[in-house]
Parts: sequence; structure tokens; C-alpha cells
Amino acid sequence: MADFTSLLRPDSFDAILGQEHLSGAEASLRRLCESGHLGHSFFYGPPGSGKTTIARVIAKVMGLPFYEFNATSLKVEQLRKIFDQYKNALQRPLIFIDEVHRLAKNQQEVLLPVMENNSVLVIGASTENPFFSLTAAMRSRSLLFELKSINIDALNALLDKALRRENLSIEEDAREYMLRSCGGDARGMLKLLEFTAALESNITIETLHSLRPNAQSGGSSEAGVHYDLASAMIKSIRGSDTDASIYYLARLIEGGEPPEFIARRLVVLASEDVGNANPQALTLCTSTMTSVKMIGYPESRIILAQAVIYLCASPKSNSAYMAINAAQEAVKNGTLLEIPKNIQQQNEGYLYPHDFGGWVAQKYLSEPLHFVDLKAIGYEKKMKVWLEALNG
Repeated sequence: MADFTSLLRPDSFDAILGQEHLSGAEASLRRLCESGHLGHSFFYGPPGSGKTTIARVIAKVMGLPFYEFNATSLKVEQLRKIFDQYKNALQRPLIFIDEVHRLAKNQQEVLLPVMENNSVLVIGASTENPFFSLTAAMRSRSLLFELKSINIDALNALLDKALRRENLSIEEDAREYMLRSCGGDARGMLKLLEFTAALESNITIETLHSLRPNAQSGGSSEAGVHYDLASAMIKSIRGSDTDASIYYLARLIEGGEPPEFIARRLVVLASEDVGNANPQALTLCTSTMTSVKMIGYPESRIILAQAVIYLCASPKSNSAYMAINAAQEAVKNGTLLEIPKNIQQQNEGYLYPHDFGGWVAQKYLSEPLHFVDLKAIGYEKKMKVWLEALNG
């Protein structure tokens, strides 16, 4: 049986589909690569979005020997062997590490010296943002690039290419299901086509359903729908419309959206739109995010539904969101005040509030600034009253 993924893997930037922000003629990544100036880089994005493919294209364009590893099975000895092999070579190798977020601290420490002296080019890939798993030393020496789910047009072009190459045909309803059910995962689509082609040369929806009864958990189906549905759910929750919110949640779930993505959106909303009007909302949504990651579908749908309804029924306040926006804008515009001596590390003249019953008047800003406007809503109303009482 032909390996469609290998046969159809792009071998140039122009052949890469669905990641034009990285592979297009004016993309910074491509320009750095073609000029020979690309540094250590880490790619993150959903499965089947082309992370490994881009790494291989980089190796080809830059003319570098390519070594591929997975962080879950990578041995430090393997790395040292390559380092020794190219120690005095005129050409440096490209070391590609998949699942890079799983790199142990000692593995990262082994990579640091060669990253520092650029004797190798390190490229990593992950379905998770590696920023949170890599050490500060690794991050400071690297570029970070995000890949998106492959859009429906790019998937359709790839499907046509595969059909022509293997002399296959596909019925229209089967084509639609093939594109919709893969959730933006090009590899997942090609694998399904590969197994279906082993059974029939004219692809039918009945055979597809027998091999993939449900959509993959890669994302919502059509181009743009992924973002529109997420936006509709968030806006419906913000507007406290429980039925609309649950409907759009169901659309996301049935579209194959990963429960982790939905949960992350709810965590953000819990702070941005509910905030201190109901501080418990953030705790509940953080628990939701942890729970769905461990449990998965189909049970995660119930946990998500509980969180969505809770957020709908919560009082709303965006005071924290507005406050941090205003404070950041002030800093960007040059409001950089000198820190009063009493709250610097030396504690010169600092009054410890707990020695005064929990609060004491003292200077915290060298000039008056105002960013926070609490609202008389929910628990935030109590916070507002308490702070106003303190400040007279």
C-alpha cells in the first residue's frame, strides 16, 4: 500500500500548502532560510499542519544534513555523537526534534552550548506552545513560529493532487466528508485516503464512514468557521444567552474542535468578561481545562457545558481587562515613574500593613495614576466598597 503522506510531502517552500505566512515569498522564515541566516527555531501548531515538512524543506534549501528525533526517545548520547562528528566540519547539521515540549532539562542543557556557538541548527516542533516548556536560555536563542490548521482550500488542492497521482476518483459527498472530518489535519486526511484506496478506487462516503465514523479532533470544518464559531460562543456567553452559547459549543464539538482549545477560551473569558464580579468563575474554568485534558471526548462535552452555563449565569465585569490595557498603554507611551524608596528592595521607610491591622496609608506611586474602575456588580461591588472605605 502506497504511503500517501511520504509521496505527497512538499519538497520546497512553494509546494507547502496552507502556511503562506511562513512559506510565502515574502515570509520572514523563508527569506531567512534562503539567505542562510535562519537561526534555531521552534514550530508549534496542530497535528498534520506541516511542522516536520517545513523542517525538511529548510534542511534542503540551506543544504544541511538532516537528523530527525523525537524528544520522548531522544538519548543525550545520540546528540553528542552528532556533535563530535561535525566538530571540525565545514558544514553544520540540522537537528530536528519533534515533541520538543517533552525535552528534559538535561537534554536542553546539552543543546545549549552548540546552540550558542551555532555549530548545529536546532529546530523543534510541538503541538503545544514550547515557550512554556523550554528554559529561558533556550528561548532566548531561538525564534518561535506558529502553524495553523490547514484551511479547506489547501486541503482540497492536496486531495486533488493525491487523487490524480493514484488515479482515484471520489464522489462529491465523500469529498465533502473527507475535507470536513479531518479537522485541518493534512496527514490525517491522506491517511484516511490511503486506507480507503486500499478498498476501492472510487471513494464513497459509506467506506469513509466505516473507517472514520466521527470527525477528528483537529478543529472546526470550513475555513473561517473555526474562528467564527469560537467568536459566536464567546459573544453569546458575554451576553448571558445560555441557549445560544450551548448551541455554538455543540457546533464546535461536532466540528471536531479539541476540548482543550474550547476550555482555554473559557478560561480567558472568565477573567476578561466575568472577572471579579464572580472570581470563582476563573477557578471553575481552570478546573475545566485540567479535567477535559485528562478525560477527553465524549465526557468532556458535559464538563464544557457546565462551565459555559456557569459563565452565562455569572455577573459580568471587564474592569481587570480595561485596567491592564490602560496601564500597558501608559507604559508604552513613556509613563515610567521612579519607584518610591519605601517599596524598593531596601525597604527604606516601608510600613508593613500587617503591623497596622492590615492597612496603612503610605506612598506606592511617585505620581498619582488611575487605571482601575471597579463596577458595582456581583462580588466586585464588595471589593469596590471596601477599597473606597480604605481610601476615604
